[in-house]
Amino acid sequence: MNSRKIVIVLAEGFEETEAVATADVLKRLGFQVSMAGLNSERVRSSAGLTVLADLLFRDADLAQADALVLPGGLPGASHLRSSPEVMDALRFMTEHGKVVAAICAAPIAIERAGLTKGKKVTGYPGSNKDIPGLEYTGNRVERDGLLVTAKGPGVSFEFAAAIALALGVPQDRIDAVLNGMFVLR
Repeated sequence: MNSRKIVIVLAEGFEETEAVATADVLKRLGFQVSMAGLNSERVRSSAGLTVLADLLFRDADLAQADALVLPGGLPGASHLRSSPEVMDALRFMTEHGKVVAAICAAPIAIERAGLTKGKKVTGYPGSNKDIPGLEYTGNRVERDGLLVTAKGPGVSFEFAAAIALALGVPQDRIDAVLNGMFVLR
C-alpha cells in the first residue's frame, strides 16, 4: 500500500459524489484516504445522506498529509470558506508544497485563503461570480502546479485522477484503475 496520505474535509452540506467517488478512486490507487468531518464526525450531505467521517478535521495531522481535498456542494463549500481552520490548513499545505484540491463550489475556499492569484482554476459555473482577478477557465478539471480544481460531481473521476497525477502517480496506473471501473474518458 502507498504510504501517501490524503485528507478529504466534509462540511455540513457537502456534495456526496464529489467526496465518495474521489475517495474511492484515490483508495484504489493505494492512497491512505481519511474523511475528516469539519465540525462533527457525522456529516450530512447536501442531498441528506449522513456520512460517518474517520475523524474530526481538528485531529487530522496535516504535517503527515500529502494532499487536502475539498468537496463542493452547498452549503458545504460556504462552510469551508467560513472556517478559519480550513483557511489555515489551506495555507499550511501550500506553504509546505503539498497538493490542494477543490471541486464544484469549493474553490471559493481556496480563493478566500488567497491561493488563486496567478493560478488557473475551474469550478461550478457561477461560483466564480464577483471574484475579481480570478483566472477561471471553465474547464472540466484544471491543474496548475499543486493546485487541482474541478467543475462538479460528473468529473469526480477526472478530479481524482488529476490529484493522483499531481502526487506523482504514473498515467498508465491511473488509466488501469479507471478502465477497471469502466470510466469513460
